[in-house]
This record gives sequence, structure tokens and C-alpha cells, in this order.
Amino acid sequence: MTESAFYLPRGEDRFLATEHTAGPWSPNAQHFGPPSALLVRALERLPLSWPGRLSRVTVEILGPAPLAEFSVQAKVERPGRSVELVTAELVTDGRAVARASAWRVIASDTGTLATPTPADWPSPQECGPSGWPEGWHTGYLTAMEWRTVSGSVTGPGPAAVWVRQRVPLVAGEEPSPLQRLFTVADSGSGISNFLDPRRWWFINSELTVHVQRVPEGEWIGLDAATVIGPDGVGVATSTLRDLGGAVARGAQALMVRER
Repeated sequence: MTESAFYLPRGEDRFLATEHTAGPWSPNAQHFGPPSALLVRALERLPLSWPGRLSRVTVEILGPAPLAEFSVQAKVERPGRSVELVTAELVTDGRAVARASAWRVIASDTGTLATPTPADWPSPQECGPSGWPEGWHTGYLTAMEWRTVSGSVTGPGPAAVWVRQRVPLVAGEEPSPLQRLFTVADSGSGISNFLDPRRWWFINSELTVHVQRVPEGEWIGLDAATVIGPDGVGVATSTLRDLGGAVARGAQALMVRER
């Protein structure tokens, strides 16, 4: 029976991936939304000597992440008094499958200077449920609730969706706002693809997210578009938002080739 979380804790810094993490390309490999969020969880738990938050996170995908037990370790790579570099690594069976690096910056009051972002999307309740291209595996896709704002997830071209988790990231825990954000952020290339996934691979080797502000609430909006160059390289870019407006910008480098 599938457990009702993406990960089950297995002792200090160790976790077991459940079937909810399975990605669309293979039932035996994780979608990288949950691993990205788990790396962010480790980064958020690093001790701070001053009030601050993560401003930019890059996840380097070093290989497929199996549905297995693995460890997550984090450290302060370069300490500082107002800006510091923090890193985390996900390891299974002695092999690193992902590494994250992030800049953590000191918090200050810039409320009067904050760039306004219009909350001009329809609410999730006004949007219909999203479908998925034929042949994609479930797991992660059904562990999230998807509602289409514009475009079509099953058709080609840019698309915008509301997404929220149906299950926790780690069993027994409430996900943090940034964990919710990163559980969704790796889906930009999937919702905005315009290639037949039965004929083409379009797999990202990394995810970079610049965070403008911490999101509020369960729903994360994802407005994404994919472009492809002439020699097998593509880029998916996205704007992430909550009910109040934009919160972050994301990008994924894509490897594109025929299956």
C-alpha cells in the first residue's frame, strides 16, 4: 500500500521514497520536485547566526533518483555576516543523485520598496482539473492536485496551472512554504512541453529558482514556456506565484532528443 507522504523518515537525515515520488518517464525514478523540496528542507534547517532566508537555489541533477532509501546532508559552504553559500546533497547506495547550492541573505525591512505583483489569475476553484499526456506514469502527478489556468497540459505550448500537494513532503510534518514551492517548481518543462513524450525525451539536468518572496497558502501557480534550439538544447522558464501574485522565477536546462 502506498504511504500518504512523498518520504518516510528512517532515522537522522535518512528517508525512504514512496510511490508518490515516481515521475512521468519511469515508475522506478522520482520526479525531481520532491527531491528538490527535500534538499531545500535540509538547507532551511542549517543554523543561522542572523535572520535570513534563501534567495536563489540551484539543484544539479546528477542522475536518476530511484524509489529507495537515501540520506540528505547539508552544510554552510561559505559563511558570511550578511550573505552565505549553503549546499546540500542527496545520496543513495553511495552515489550522489542531486546537489543543491543556495545563497542565503540577511533579512531586512524593504516592505515599502517591494515590487507589486498583480493577483490577476482566477482562483483555483474557478479552474478545471488538468489532464496529462498519454503514456506518462502517475505517482507524483496524482499526489498533486492540478488545475488549468490557461493553455493545455495535454496539448502543445505554454501553459499555466494551479498546483497543491495532496500529501506531505515528509510523513508527520507540515511542509514549509519554500518546500511547497520547490515541490512544484520542477514541473515547468512538463506543463509547457510541445513534443510528443512517446517520441521525444525532454529532460532537465538542473533547476534554478530565484525567490522574490516566500509564498503563502497551499496553492502554487506555475506559468511556464519551453523553447528549443537547433542542436538538442532547450530551456523551460516559469513564473511561480501564490494567490497574492508572483513569488519566484524558475528555469530548467533541457536535453532534447528522439527516444
